[in-house]
Amino acid sequence: MSKPLTDHEKRKQISVRGIAGLGDVVEIKKSFNRHLHFTLVKDRNVATPRDYYFALAHTVRDHLVGRWIRTQQYYYEKDPKRIHYLSLEFYMGRTLQNTMINLGLQNTCDEAIYQLGLDLEELEEIEEDAGLGNGGLGRLAACFLDSLASLGLAAYGYGIRYEFGIFNQKITNGWQVEEADDWLRYGNPWEKARPEYMLPVHFYGRVEHTHEGSKWVGTQVVLAMPYDTPVPGYKNNTVNTMRLWSAKAPNDFNLQEFNVGDYIQAVLDRNLAENISRVLYPNDNFFEGKELRLKQEYFVVAATLQDIIRRFKSSKFGCRDPVRTSFETFHEKVAIQLNDTHPALAIPELMRILVDIEHLDWEKAWEITTKTCAYTNHTVLPEALERWPIYMFEKLLPRHLQIIYEINQRHLDRIAALYPGDVDRLRRMSLIEEGDPKRINMAHLCVVGSHAINGVARIHSDIVKSTVFKDFCDIEPEKFQNKTNGITPRRWLLLCNPGLADIIAEKIGEDFLTDLFELRKLLDFINDEMFIRDVAKVKQENKLKFAVYLENEYKVKINPESIFDVHVKRIHEYKRQLLNCLHVITLYNRIKREPNKKFVPRTVMIGGKAAPGYHMAKMIIKLITSVGEVVNNDPVVGDRLRVIFLENYRVSLAEKVIPAADLSEQISTAGTEASGTGNMKFMLNGALTIGTMDGANVEMAEEAGEENLFIFGMRVEDVEAMDKKGYNAREYYERLPELKQAMDQISGGFFSPKEPELFKDVVDMLMKHDRFKVFADYESYISSQEKVNNLYMNPKEWTKVVIKNIAASGKFSSDRTIAEYAREIWGVEPSDVKIPPPNEPRE
Repeated sequence: MSKPLTDHEKRKQISVRGIAGLGDVVEIKKSFNRHLHFTLVKDRNVATPRDYYFALAHTVRDHLVGRWIRTQQYYYEKDPKRIHYLSLEFYMGRTLQNTMINLGLQNTCDEAIYQLGLDLEELEEIEEDAGLGNGGLGRLAACFLDSLASLGLAAYGYGIRYEFGIFNQKITNGWQVEEADDWLRYGNPWEKARPEYMLPVHFYGRVEHTHEGSKWVGTQVVLAMPYDTPVPGYKNNTVNTMRLWSAKAPNDFNLQEFNVGDYIQAVLDRNLAENISRVLYPNDNFFEGKELRLKQEYFVVAATLQDIIRRFKSSKFGCRDPVRTSFETFHEKVAIQLNDTHPALAIPELMRILVDIEHLDWEKAWEITTKTCAYTNHTVLPEALERWPIYMFEKLLPRHLQIIYEINQRHLDRIAALYPGDVDRLRRMSLIEEGDPKRINMAHLCVVGSHAINGVARIHSDIVKSTVFKDFCDIEPEKFQNKTNGITPRRWLLLCNPGLADIIAEKIGEDFLTDLFELRKLLDFINDEMFIRDVAKVKQENKLKFAVYLENEYKVKINPESIFDVHVKRIHEYKRQLLNCLHVITLYNRIKREPNKKFVPRTVMIGGKAAPGYHMAKMIIKLITSVGEVVNNDPVVGDRLRVIFLENYRVSLAEKVIPAADLSEQISTAGTEASGTGNMKFMLNGALTIGTMDGANVEMAEEAGEENLFIFGMRVEDVEAMDKKGYNAREYYERLPELKQAMDQISGGFFSPKEPELFKDVVDMLMKHDRFKVFADYESYISSQEKVNNLYMNPKEWTKVVIKNIAASGKFSSDRTIAEYAREIWGVEPSDVKIPPPNEPRE
């Protein structure tokens, strides 16, 4: 295997110099050495690669700071409406390379580091991922922050600075083992602690009714310490802020009068308060009603709202007072976007502040609250919906419970007036669910308390309106919108696939990086032999580079000529990694049946984390690794079929595997995946999609032409029809011999000879209670995979379809998504005004 060019050698060859821009190499080298010496207190003789990474990070950070300060100053003077994106997850990944790209410093730094005898790519690999998210929802928040800054919007991301992010996944004997993600171990050069903005957050206590209204008293206080991370826009000198809160015990914690004597224990107990920001809950699309999680949700909301109101009151414009006192204009200056129901407590908390503290009357406060808040729904799976027991609220947030009761009473009075005597409708629409225990339906709270509700792909938004929130939509259809998700083309094309970005820029210029619809112009080159060859060549180089990475990291050798068939996402029954598994077993059996037949070689790569408490997901991983053991060690198979489980799938690994993929697996049961965003990343990076008509796949097929994706399986209508008539797995098992053979091998211990019963739970689920109907789509999936093989055997035709897909991916930029949120929900206009850089005097 010829060694692929290093990124440095490639960047040297890149024809379109402008993409990264060559600046003052001498200055960067000086700054680097200064930081090594004065910031890290290291001599070149004893410096480690990690020291070099930190020196470079601080050098790049220096270029951010002036722009950051100036952006915030600019907002203070212009006083635009500010957008506050509230999320319990921000899955940021690494920051160094993204910052260099957005500041136009990448080539300069590359050259400077090279001249210092170091390798930029090697230093970039030292940075820890900021893994403060589980999957799609957290990564969406990160893409949105990039787009908000690139569109010049005055925006803030608000969340929690978890000390431990998503666990690191180790595979041991084929099983997932979790390890704590101590991502802050060596420090984080990108954050700035802001102790001067520390705020109190209250828990527990009781409510007293006085002549001045309700007072929440006798509470325990936890302090919220903000840590700010700069978020640079793409080459527009805008730098926004992501503010993450960390929990800190007040210095008098547990040292009050009643606790005289045990000073040592009192200080040790500070940990109890500080546990609030200790760890990210590792569940994706699943609600676990733990008190610590509810504390996290209130913690971020309470700190954030105080911060927003402080900024609103002290802002320069909008009234003659030195300080704003009237809340009349609040919703004209403040937008709050709730990323799922996790920050839903923003609604009762804003009401509590306006009514109890600012003494507005209820109607006015409610009008301001609903005009300020908007809610994004991310799932229709019932097990994912947040339904908090009332007894937890009584104990933890007694005033908020009262406010929720009042919201509900007024809401139900309104429904009763519209539908007299329809008690069942009242029951369905109530914020409080009867039962043992009684629960608060947080999604209903969000719908009632927001002026806009959106789903994240057209099909999902339609399902939301016709099922989950049908009753609400009947009354206020104008509140319901669609905002199809998107991804940032800076990280997901320019950063992770510079080779592809370069050949695109050669053909159509660089504007596509800020207007992805420009990619349509690639259709003019669909028959350009040179361009077809270049696209195929870039893909082959990316595959070779990833093959080398796998060999170095995991000691597995793979055939770079094979189809790289990639299925990476969280492990979940609805995402149907089992369907992929059955295809692999079927391919294996076909090779064994006719060992001398010519097969199109494949490397099937499956990766993703399972929630630690999700037994079935962990069994699915074990099954995949067990099938891999058999397939990869069978000499008859050779290099025609390989199964690789990609350990510890995360943002930084996605950036490596996605550009190398030929085939993208998006195979959820129709109606279950709200949108998906991995699907968009693969499309933009020249992989073809095999998928169901689910989530954003529907719109991808619409943009590129259904004939340019491998669409298979039931549509939503078919799934609904099957639910009515009943799904009978055994019927498929009896009718389809290859499916029967595969299932018999799993249940008979062919893949677990030492423990024949190992996969009993998986088999029972598939045969008896499979909510996601894996067998119903098996036949269609297998035949669709045969179409994949046939097209792959004609490399030129395959590449033409690839180009059609890339050219059609413009819609799926998060810039387009955010422009729609801005205009249709927040009432602000994106701006292409370039703030003057720090070295230019201000007007």
